[in-house]
Amino acid sequence: MKITREDVIRVAQLAHLELSPGEIETYRVQLDEILSYAGKLEQLDVSNVEPMAQVLPQPADGAQTEPELRDDILGPCSVADAILDQAPDAVKPFFRVPKVIDR
Repeated sequence: MKITREDVIRVAQLAHLELSPGEIETYRVQLDEILSYAGKLEQLDVSNVEPMAQVLPQPADGAQTEPELRDDILGPCSVADAILDQAPDAVKPFFRVPKVIDR
């Protein structure tokens, strides 16, 4: 799949980025290389590869064990007030941001 200049401009608009003509061409080339590489991966034969069911490492002997995870501990958020005090338009516990959807 070839990435066009218009594709890069559209993605930049969606991300609210202003790109120079040079940046548009640079990103077009980079995105095209990424998608070309992904296309090569699609050519791999993975028919004999079993789906991965566990992303945590298993012991060498193959025994099934429960992962060692820490307990969740609730605690107060001690930074919220300091952050809200610095916001230009805050009404605790919220602050307003400019509307970015209308474009």
